[in-house]
Amino acid sequence: MRTRRGLCYPKEVNMCVANNSRAVKRRKLEVAGGDTIGCRRMLKESPQIAGGRDLFDALPDDILLTILCKLSSTAACPADLINVLITCKRLNGLGLHSLVLSKSSQKMLEVKAKNWSESAHRFLKLCVDAGNIEACFILGMIRFYCLHNRGSGASLMAKAAIGSHASALYSLAIVQFNGSGSSKNDKDLRAGVALCARAAFLGHVDALRELGHCLQDGYGVKQNVAEGRRFLVQANARELATFLAAAPSAVVPSSWLTWNPHRHVAGSGCPLLSDFGCNVPTPEAHPANRFLADWFSDQIGNTPGSGLRLCSHSGCGRPETRRHEFRRCSACGAVNYCSRACQALDWKLRHKVQCAPVERLADDDGYFNGDGNDHGGDGINGNGGEAMEES
Repeated sequence: MRTRRGLCYPKEVNMCVANNSRAVKRRKLEVAGGDTIGCRRMLKESPQIAGGRDLFDALPDDILLTILCKLSSTAACPADLINVLITCKRLNGLGLHSLVLSKSSQKMLEVKAKNWSESAHRFLKLCVDAGNIEACFILGMIRFYCLHNRGSGASLMAKAAIGSHASALYSLAIVQFNGSGSSKNDKDLRAGVALCARAAFLGHVDALRELGHCLQDGYGVKQNVAEGRRFLVQANARELATFLAAAPSAVVPSSWLTWNPHRHVAGSGCPLLSDFGCNVPTPEAHPANRFLADWFSDQIGNTPGSGLRLCSHSGCGRPETRRHEFRRCSACGAVNYCSRACQALDWKLRHKVQCAPVERLADDDGYFNGDGNDHGGDGINGNGGEAMEES
């Protein structure tokens, strides 16, 4: 076997003798031709020694699987593993081993919507069959919202949730809150709260925020304002801890800790504990949510369906599965959200400076405008966000 540069692997036996013979051959060639560079090129392109044995072939599969598992779990993008798979037939076979696929990281499974194909679908399915819960969640989201295969998508997300995947638990909670994939009468608020509580226990920030709003408003659970505020503060504190853990050497700007009575400027970051003047960069969306946002973007051209809307939070990407599924801003009625967590984040990111209360007449469904006031956002001081109403 040859390396990618065309070199032959050395013989496994009598390495010293082989090295000495190469040195003697190199000296003879230099004396005879006087062209060292040309001779070295000739040596690189020399055929494999007859009867020699390839060291790569001598490596046991267990060692190669261990290396590939480490690569798959730390890959920064799918290309990191794909470049190995196309190297040779043996690595291609071992790279698709169930043990390697089960260890694939979140970044390794990040598929771009513009690159979606049947082969990408098959690869994610292989990872699912290998027991990778991250692949279960990503493929479940794609099937449920993009491919309109509600049953298969929900079952894959449930499989990930059984494996204590926090994002899958939270996504199933949103499905229960909205009755996604079925009728409005199929909403199960108590099940949604229970799933949110499980995801919040695992440290999911959006689940903590959603659970806090549910407790504050008595939505699917007995109202407890103090406990709701505690969850909201915990969600904000965890956001800060996550950012500092990702960039431990980063210098915290003084603007994060300086109280600013003026409104937050859209696009400058996501306010964290905004009532106390803290501010951090916008949190990175999950690859599944980025896929959804790209899938329904203008560049791809896919639409959720006639009369169906997307969640107005740019980092979500979830579409409605039936008309008037999502709740809308009670002040302006121009935006709608799949969850209260998305509403709170979008309020901080941009809608706070865009929301303009207007007098609205009753729409086709008989719903009127709200009072146009701020109604809590993260609920810390009661002036950080807008209320939502059913569509």
